Amino acid sequence: MIKSPNTELSPSDHETNFQGNVVNLVQPNWIGVDWGTTNVRVFAMSSDGRVLAENGSNKGMGSLAPGDFEAVLLDLIQLWLSEDKVIPVIACGMVGARQGWKEAEYRLVPCLPVSDQGLMVVNTRDKRISLHILPGLSQRDPSDVMRGEETQLAGFMKMNPRFQGTVCLPGTHSKWVSISGQLVTGFKTFMTGELFSLLSNQSILRHSVNSEGWDVSAFLDAALKSVENPDKTMSELFNLRASSLLQNVDPVTARSTLSGMLIGQELGMAADFWKKQTVALIGANEIASLYADTLVELGIDVEMIDAKEAILSGLSCAAKL
Repeated sequence: MIKSPNTELSPSDHETNFQGNVVNLVQPNWIGVDWGTTNVRVFAMSSDGRVLAENGSNKGMGSLAPGDFEAVLLDLIQLWLSEDKVIPVIACGMVGARQGWKEAEYRLVPCLPVSDQGLMVVNTRDKRISLHILPGLSQRDPSDVMRGEETQLAGFMKMNPRFQGTVCLPGTHSKWVSISGQLVTGFKTFMTGELFSLLSNQSILRHSVNSEGWDVSAFLDAALKSVENPDKTMSELFNLRASSLLQNVDPVTARSTLSGMLIGQELGMAADFWKKQTVALIGANEIASLYADTLVELGIDVEMIDAKEAILSGLSCAAKL
Protein backbone atom coordinates (compact mmCIF):
# COMPACT_ATOMS: atom_id res chain seq x y z
CA MET A 1 0.00 0.00 0.00
CA ILE A 2 1.46 3.35 -1.05
CA LYS A 3 1.91 5.93 1.65
CA SER A 4 1.41 9.50 0.53
CA PRO A 5 2.91 12.01 2.94
CA ASN A 6 2.18 15.65 2.37
CA THR A 7 5.69 16.64 1.25
CA GLU A 8 5.21 19.91 -0.61
CA LEU A 9 8.37 20.93 -2.45
CA SER A 10 10.15 23.72 -0.59
CA PRO A 11 13.51 25.50 -0.80
CA SER A 12 14.88 23.07 1.79
CA ASP A 13 14.56 20.27 -0.76
CA HIS A 14 17.45 21.77 -2.73
CA GLU A 15 20.96 23.10 -2.27
CA THR A 16 22.74 25.93 -4.08
CA ASN A 17 26.45 25.58 -4.96
CA PHE A 18 28.94 28.44 -5.05
CA GLN A 19 28.22 29.15 -8.72
CA GLY A 20 24.56 29.74 -7.92
CA ASN A 21 23.29 26.60 -9.66
CA VAL A 22 20.48 24.65 -8.03
CA VAL A 23 21.42 21.09 -7.10
CA ASN A 24 18.41 18.79 -7.00
CA LEU A 25 18.17 16.57 -3.93
CA VAL A 26 14.92 14.93 -5.10
CA GLN A 27 15.83 12.22 -7.59
CA PRO A 28 12.65 10.41 -8.65
CA ASN A 29 12.59 7.13 -10.49
CA TRP A 30 9.44 8.39 -12.25
CA ILE A 31 6.89 11.17 -11.97
CA GLY A 32 3.13 10.71 -11.60
CA VAL A 33 0.65 13.34 -12.78
CA ASP A 34 -3.04 13.67 -11.94
CA TRP A 35 -4.34 16.39 -14.28
CA GLY A 36 -7.96 17.35 -13.80
CA THR A 37 -10.18 20.03 -15.26
CA THR A 38 -9.40 22.62 -12.58
CA ASN A 39 -6.18 21.43 -10.88
CA VAL A 40 -3.02 19.44 -11.51
CA ARG A 41 -0.93 17.48 -9.00
CA VAL A 42 2.52 16.03 -9.66
CA PHE A 43 4.40 13.46 -7.58
CA ALA A 44 8.09 12.56 -7.54
CA MET A 45 8.06 8.80 -7.02
CA SER A 46 10.66 6.27 -5.92
CA SER A 47 11.00 2.84 -7.55
CA ASP A 48 9.13 1.24 -4.65
CA GLY A 49 6.16 3.62 -4.85
CA ARG A 50 7.07 6.16 -2.17
CA VAL A 51 6.27 9.84 -2.64
CA LEU A 52 9.52 11.79 -2.46
CA ALA A 53 7.94 15.19 -3.09
CA GLU A 54 4.83 16.69 -4.61
CA ASN A 55 3.68 19.90 -6.20
CA GLY A 56 0.58 21.29 -7.86
CA SER A 57 -1.31 24.27 -9.22
CA ASN A 58 -4.76 25.41 -10.31
CA LYS A 59 -3.78 25.23 -14.00
CA GLY A 60 -6.16 22.45 -14.90
CA MET A 61 -7.11 21.33 -18.40
CA GLY A 62 -10.02 23.75 -18.55
CA SER A 63 -7.74 26.81 -18.49
CA LEU A 64 -5.12 25.59 -20.98
CA ALA A 65 -4.66 25.28 -24.72
CA PRO A 66 -2.91 22.13 -26.02
CA GLY A 67 0.32 24.05 -26.50
CA ASP A 68 0.38 25.21 -22.86
CA PHE A 69 0.63 21.87 -21.10
CA GLU A 70 4.35 21.20 -21.42
CA ALA A 71 5.36 24.55 -19.96
CA VAL A 72 2.97 24.11 -17.02
CA LEU A 73 4.29 20.61 -16.34
CA LEU A 74 7.94 21.68 -16.55
CA ASP A 75 7.31 24.56 -14.17
CA LEU A 76 6.03 22.08 -11.58
CA ILE A 77 8.71 19.38 -11.98
CA GLN A 78 11.75 21.42 -13.11
CA LEU A 79 13.71 20.89 -9.89
CA TRP A 80 13.30 17.11 -10.11
CA LEU A 81 14.87 16.76 -13.55
CA SER A 82 18.47 15.98 -14.50
CA GLU A 83 20.35 16.76 -17.68
CA ASP A 84 21.85 13.26 -17.84
CA LYS A 85 18.68 11.23 -17.27
CA VAL A 86 15.29 10.77 -18.98
CA ILE A 87 12.51 10.57 -16.37
CA PRO A 88 9.33 8.64 -17.25
CA VAL A 89 6.19 10.73 -16.61
CA ILE A 90 2.86 8.87 -16.23
CA ALA A 91 -0.19 11.13 -16.49
CA CYS A 92 -3.89 10.45 -16.03
CA GLY A 93 -7.06 12.48 -16.14
CA MET A 94 -8.29 15.26 -18.39
CA VAL A 95 -4.81 15.83 -19.81
CA GLY A 96 -5.77 13.02 -22.21
CA ALA A 97 -9.15 14.48 -23.16
CA ARG A 98 -9.97 15.77 -26.64
CA GLN A 99 -9.43 19.30 -25.32
CA GLY A 100 -6.28 18.27 -23.40
CA TRP A 101 -2.61 17.94 -24.29
CA LYS A 102 -3.17 14.98 -26.59
CA GLU A 103 -6.22 12.75 -26.79
CA ALA A 104 -5.81 9.24 -25.41
CA GLU A 105 -8.62 7.15 -26.87
CA TYR A 106 -11.03 5.37 -24.52
CA ARG A 107 -10.79 1.62 -23.90
CA LEU A 108 -14.06 -0.29 -24.04
CA VAL A 109 -15.33 -2.18 -20.98
CA PRO A 110 -15.22 -4.91 -19.84
CA CYS A 111 -11.49 -4.50 -19.35
CA LEU A 112 -8.75 -3.99 -16.80
CA PRO A 113 -8.87 -0.42 -15.46
CA VAL A 114 -5.26 0.22 -16.47
CA SER A 115 -3.40 -1.55 -19.26
CA ASP A 116 -0.57 -0.91 -21.72
CA GLN A 117 -3.22 -0.94 -24.45
CA GLY A 118 -3.98 2.58 -25.61
CA LEU A 119 -1.17 4.15 -23.58
CA MET A 120 -0.53 7.43 -25.41
CA VAL A 121 3.11 8.43 -25.99
CA VAL A 122 3.51 12.20 -26.28
CA ASN A 123 6.56 13.72 -27.94
CA THR A 124 7.87 16.58 -25.80
CA ARG A 125 10.25 19.38 -26.68
CA ASP A 126 12.12 18.78 -23.44
CA LYS A 127 14.11 15.55 -23.81
CA ARG A 128 14.57 15.08 -20.06
CA ILE A 129 11.11 13.54 -19.81
CA SER A 130 9.28 10.67 -21.50
CA LEU A 131 5.55 11.31 -21.26
CA HIS A 132 2.78 8.69 -21.35
CA ILE A 133 -0.93 9.48 -20.91
CA LEU A 134 -3.35 6.82 -19.66
CA PRO A 135 -6.58 6.38 -21.66
CA GLY A 136 -10.00 6.56 -20.06
CA LEU A 137 -12.72 3.90 -20.24
CA SER A 138 -15.90 3.84 -22.29
CA GLN A 139 -19.16 1.93 -22.32
CA ARG A 140 -21.16 1.40 -25.48
CA ASP A 141 -24.71 0.74 -24.24
CA PRO A 142 -25.73 2.90 -22.52
CA SER A 143 -23.05 5.33 -23.72
CA ASP A 144 -20.76 6.49 -20.92
CA VAL A 145 -17.13 7.50 -20.37
CA MET A 146 -14.68 8.05 -17.54
CA ARG A 147 -11.25 9.64 -17.51
CA GLY A 148 -9.04 9.62 -14.41
CA GLU A 149 -11.34 7.41 -12.36
CA GLU A 150 -9.90 4.32 -14.08
CA THR A 151 -6.55 5.04 -12.41
CA GLN A 152 -8.18 5.29 -8.98
CA LEU A 153 -9.95 2.00 -9.69
CA ALA A 154 -6.66 0.34 -10.62
CA GLY A 155 -5.15 1.54 -7.36
CA PHE A 156 -8.11 0.35 -5.33
CA MET A 157 -8.03 -3.07 -7.01
CA LYS A 158 -4.30 -3.36 -6.37
CA MET A 159 -4.98 -2.77 -2.66
CA ASN A 160 -8.04 -5.07 -2.70
CA PRO A 161 -7.27 -7.83 -5.23
CA ARG A 162 -10.19 -10.04 -4.20
CA PHE A 163 -12.84 -7.33 -4.36
CA GLN A 164 -16.05 -8.13 -6.24
CA GLY A 165 -18.88 -5.63 -6.21
CA THR A 166 -19.50 -1.91 -6.52
CA VAL A 167 -17.20 1.08 -6.30
CA CYS A 168 -18.62 4.59 -6.06
CA LEU A 169 -16.52 7.63 -6.90
CA PRO A 170 -18.48 10.73 -5.74
CA GLY A 171 -17.73 14.07 -7.30
CA THR A 172 -18.89 16.58 -9.86
CA HIS A 173 -19.81 13.63 -12.06
CA SER A 174 -20.25 10.64 -9.74
CA LYS A 175 -19.40 7.18 -11.06
CA TRP A 176 -20.95 3.88 -10.00
CA VAL A 177 -18.75 1.01 -11.16
CA SER A 178 -19.22 -2.76 -11.22
CA ILE A 179 -16.07 -4.82 -10.59
CA SER A 180 -15.82 -8.55 -11.31
CA GLY A 181 -12.73 -10.70 -11.70
CA GLN A 182 -10.42 -7.65 -11.63
CA LEU A 183 -12.33 -6.20 -14.60
CA VAL A 184 -14.45 -3.10 -14.87
CA THR A 185 -17.62 -4.63 -16.28
CA GLY A 186 -19.91 -1.59 -16.40
CA PHE A 187 -20.53 1.85 -14.94
CA LYS A 188 -22.97 4.74 -14.77
CA THR A 189 -22.37 8.48 -14.40
CA PHE A 190 -24.58 10.92 -12.46
CA MET A 191 -24.08 14.70 -12.82
CA THR A 192 -25.17 15.26 -9.23
CA GLY A 193 -22.32 17.54 -8.16
CA GLU A 194 -22.67 19.75 -11.21
CA LEU A 195 -26.44 19.95 -10.76
CA PHE A 196 -26.01 21.03 -7.14
CA SER A 197 -23.58 23.75 -8.20
CA LEU A 198 -25.86 25.02 -10.96
CA LEU A 199 -28.99 25.00 -8.83
CA SER A 200 -27.39 26.59 -5.78
CA ASN A 201 -25.46 29.27 -7.70
CA GLN A 202 -27.43 30.06 -10.87
CA SER A 203 -31.08 29.06 -10.39
CA ILE A 204 -33.91 30.74 -8.49
CA LEU A 205 -32.97 28.51 -5.54
CA ARG A 206 -29.78 30.51 -5.00
CA HIS A 207 -31.81 33.05 -3.02
CA SER A 208 -32.87 30.35 -0.56
CA VAL A 209 -29.65 28.35 -0.13
CA ASN A 210 -27.06 31.13 0.13
CA SER A 211 -25.29 29.73 3.17
CA GLU A 212 -22.16 27.68 3.78
CA GLY A 213 -23.42 26.04 6.98
CA TRP A 214 -24.67 22.48 7.30
CA ASP A 215 -27.68 20.74 8.83
CA VAL A 216 -26.99 17.01 9.13
CA SER A 217 -30.56 16.05 10.02
CA ALA A 218 -32.05 18.04 7.13
CA PHE A 219 -29.62 16.42 4.71
CA LEU A 220 -30.32 12.85 5.84
CA ASP A 221 -34.09 13.33 5.96
CA ALA A 222 -34.12 14.66 2.41
CA ALA A 223 -31.69 12.03 1.15
CA LEU A 224 -33.65 9.08 2.54
CA LYS A 225 -36.93 10.42 1.12
CA SER A 226 -35.39 10.85 -2.32
CA VAL A 227 -33.87 7.36 -2.25
CA GLU A 228 -37.36 5.93 -1.82
CA ASN A 229 -38.94 8.15 -4.49
CA PRO A 230 -36.21 9.43 -6.83
CA ASP A 231 -38.75 10.21 -9.57
CA LYS A 232 -40.34 12.89 -7.36
CA THR A 233 -37.17 14.90 -6.70
CA MET A 234 -37.40 17.27 -9.67
CA SER A 235 -41.04 18.08 -8.96
CA GLU A 236 -40.23 19.00 -5.34
CA LEU A 237 -37.22 21.27 -5.87
CA PHE A 238 -39.27 24.46 -6.06
CA ASN A 239 -40.69 23.66 -2.62
CA LEU A 240 -37.35 24.86 -1.25
CA ARG A 241 -37.96 28.33 -2.66
CA ALA A 242 -41.59 28.42 -1.55
CA SER A 243 -40.81 27.26 1.99
CA SER A 244 -38.14 29.93 2.36
CA LEU A 245 -40.64 32.62 1.30
CA LEU A 246 -43.63 31.38 3.28
CA GLN A 247 -42.03 29.72 6.30
CA ASN A 248 -38.66 31.50 6.55
CA VAL A 249 -36.76 28.21 6.35
CA ASP A 250 -33.15 28.80 7.32
CA PRO A 251 -30.75 28.88 4.29
CA VAL A 252 -28.51 26.32 6.01
CA THR A 253 -31.43 23.91 6.24
CA ALA A 254 -32.48 24.64 2.66
CA ARG A 255 -28.97 24.08 1.29
CA SER A 256 -28.57 20.82 3.20
CA THR A 257 -32.00 19.68 2.00
CA LEU A 258 -31.09 20.44 -1.62
CA SER A 259 -27.93 18.37 -1.32
CA GLY A 260 -29.85 15.53 0.30
CA MET A 261 -32.52 15.56 -2.40
CA LEU A 262 -29.97 15.31 -5.21
CA ILE A 263 -27.71 12.72 -3.61
CA GLY A 264 -30.74 10.71 -2.52
CA GLN A 265 -32.10 10.82 -6.06
CA GLU A 266 -28.77 9.51 -7.36
CA LEU A 267 -28.71 6.70 -4.82
CA GLY A 268 -32.28 5.77 -5.63
CA MET A 269 -31.53 5.60 -9.35
CA ALA A 270 -28.29 3.67 -8.70
CA ALA A 271 -29.94 1.14 -6.36
CA ASP A 272 -29.06 -1.82 -8.59
CA PHE A 273 -25.40 -1.08 -7.93
CA TRP A 274 -25.49 -0.97 -4.12
CA LYS A 275 -28.38 -3.08 -2.86
CA LYS A 276 -27.39 -6.24 -1.00
CA GLN A 277 -23.62 -5.70 -1.27
CA THR A 278 -20.70 -3.80 0.23
CA VAL A 279 -19.87 -0.50 -1.45
CA ALA A 280 -16.35 0.87 -1.68
CA LEU A 281 -16.31 4.69 -1.74
CA ILE A 282 -13.19 6.28 -3.19
CA GLY A 283 -12.88 9.76 -1.71
CA ALA A 284 -11.54 11.59 1.29
CA ASN A 285 -13.72 14.65 1.29
CA GLU A 286 -17.02 15.86 2.70
CA ILE A 287 -18.95 14.77 -0.39
CA ALA A 288 -17.85 11.14 -0.04
CA SER A 289 -18.86 11.25 3.64
CA LEU A 290 -22.38 12.34 2.67
CA TYR A 291 -22.74 9.29 0.44
CA ALA A 292 -21.33 7.05 3.16
CA ASP A 293 -23.65 8.42 5.85
CA THR A 294 -26.71 7.89 3.65
CA LEU A 295 -25.73 4.36 2.65
CA VAL A 296 -25.07 3.41 6.27
CA GLU A 297 -28.55 4.69 7.19
CA LEU A 298 -29.85 2.36 4.47
CA GLY A 299 -28.09 -0.61 6.09
CA ILE A 300 -25.27 -0.88 3.55
CA ASP A 301 -21.70 -1.72 4.57
CA VAL A 302 -19.35 0.98 3.27
CA GLU A 303 -15.59 0.91 2.90
CA MET A 304 -13.92 4.34 2.55
CA ILE A 305 -10.80 4.58 0.39
CA ASP A 306 -8.62 7.70 0.30
CA ALA A 307 -8.69 9.18 -3.22
CA LYS A 308 -5.08 10.33 -3.17
CA GLU A 309 -3.86 6.93 -2.01
CA ALA A 310 -5.88 5.27 -4.76
CA ILE A 311 -4.55 7.55 -7.51
CA LEU A 312 -0.95 7.02 -6.41
CA SER A 313 -1.42 3.28 -6.28
CA GLY A 314 -2.99 3.33 -9.73
CA LEU A 315 -0.20 5.46 -11.21
CA SER A 316 2.30 3.01 -9.70
CA CYS A 317 0.52 0.17 -11.51
CA ALA A 318 0.80 2.12 -14.76
CA ALA A 319 4.48 2.87 -14.20
CA LYS A 320 5.19 -0.86 -14.22
CA LEU A 321 3.46 -1.55 -17.54
